[in-house]
Amino acid sequence: MIEVIDIHKRYYTDHGMGPWVLQGINLCIPSGVSVGLVGGNGAGKSTLLRIIGGVDYPSKGEVRRHCKVSWPMGFGGGLQGSMTGRQNTKFVARIHGMEHDMARIVEQVQAFAEIGNAFDQPIKTYSSGMKSRLQFGLSLAFDFDVYISDEVTATGDRAFQAKAAKAFKDMVGKGSVIMVSHSEKTLKDFCKAGIWLHQGTAHWFDRIDDALRAYHDSTSVSTL
Repeated sequence: MIEVIDIHKRYYTDHGMGPWVLQGINLCIPSGVSVGLVGGNGAGKSTLLRIIGGVDYPSKGEVRRHCKVSWPMGFGGGLQGSMTGRQNTKFVARIHGMEHDMARIVEQVQAFAEIGNAFDQPIKTYSSGMKSRLQFGLSLAFDFDVYISDEVTATGDRAFQAKAAKAFKDMVGKGSVIMVSHSEKTLKDFCKAGIWLHQGTAHWFDRIDDALRAYHDSTSVSTL
């Protein structure tokens, strides 16, 4: 179970504090339930995902994770720029107490990322796509109860996207997912429940179809 308690979020801008992106979000996400986040552009979907995944922090409120939650898959942050892909992979494995399985993790990440010799080059030399490939491979190398996904299968060329989509489907069989996707079909394929974000607030629906309907009823815009 994941508890989202009174989450508020806004960012600093060149002109001071920006407007509130999230305003008093309260949610209890049950164990084993895959959830899709829906809402218009700028509604705060990715922001909420990052906060749940622990790579961003709320301006107010807290998230209580009663299970193992992944970082957002494909998220290029959190990597040490002066270290190589291999070194970053080993570092993450040590953090998760997986020294005993280090060889398997390194081999799996290297094979999946498909970045060639760049695996032994500093992260600061990577393109954003290469960082996403590495981070996606890292996410697959560990077992989590809940996987966080923000358009993860959109990374790379068509062949890699197909590979990522298959890996994602296999992964979801091991745990639940909290995801953002511009594809309603993807949301319906993977998610049972839905969260509609609107004007900084969150509305829970036990069925993803109902969350999508609420979103469409609120706007004439057809894209998420």
